[in-house]
Amino acid sequence: MKRTVHPDGVSLTLGITLFYLGLVVLLPLSLTILKSLQPGPELFWQIFTSPRVLAAFQVSFFSALTAAMINGVLGFLTAWVLVRYPLPGKKILDALVDLPFALPTAVAGITLAALYSPTGWIGSLLARIGIPVAYTPSGIVLALTFIGLPFVVRTVQPVLQAVDGGLEEAAASLGAGRWQTFWRVTLPTLIPAVLTGFTMAFARGLGEYGSVIFIAGNRPFVSEIVPLLIITHLEQYDVIGATALAMIMLAVSFLLLLLINLMQAWMSRRYPV
Repeated sequence: MKRTVHPDGVSLTLGITLFYLGLVVLLPLSLTILKSLQPGPELFWQIFTSPRVLAAFQVSFFSALTAAMINGVLGFLTAWVLVRYPLPGKKILDALVDLPFALPTAVAGITLAALYSPTGWIGSLLARIGIPVAYTPSGIVLALTFIGLPFVVRTVQPVLQAVDGGLEEAAASLGAGRWQTFWRVTLPTLIPAVLTGFTMAFARGLGEYGSVIFIAGNRPFVSEIVPLLIITHLEQYDVIGATALAMIMLAVSFLLLLLINLMQAWMSRRYPV
């Protein structure tokens, strides 16, 4: 009998995995899709095209995109410092990166709102030069940047640790400068990891609720996000409206993530590790 590389019990583990994914992921998504189709296409389109909903989608997606772009840069720099520089207290700094994972999002939102409000320690200083943060879209970006940073750092960090130092030494021996070595040797191998971290931070920011509502101000057409609008519909017992918004959020998020993943796959082929 020919032996395979699969361990014993693969059928059982595969069955458990498929059952778990179907129960936790596919079943809720299927029910959401079916529930959103009940009102009919006319009511569905009416909900989607209402000015308040369009404004909330604009705030959510542009805030999440801006925060993900900021994290793409700052997360890369943070990972670079943690891997390449022998700093005092490096383990403490490394542990602080995971703080947004462990800290409840509501606590993070309350803390940020207290610091960046017009009467807060940082917000009062910014208010003097005419830069409001709390209760504005800038506060939303700040909160999403806080909760999304670990996704980029923890994605780039192991890849950066695995970069072959011999390639950089070879480039230097051939006369390449530090910046030339970075742009042509080191960075291309890190681009897929950076895109992955960007995608994860962006996806997390789209659905974030707890850390945003305390600092956003939640003003319709100004700083209202889609998750809050869904909660508002549920509090008004408008299950159909909430489900329709959830379905739209799911569809748009899936399309954006698919586009980013295709771009990541193209970058991986263009810059293979």
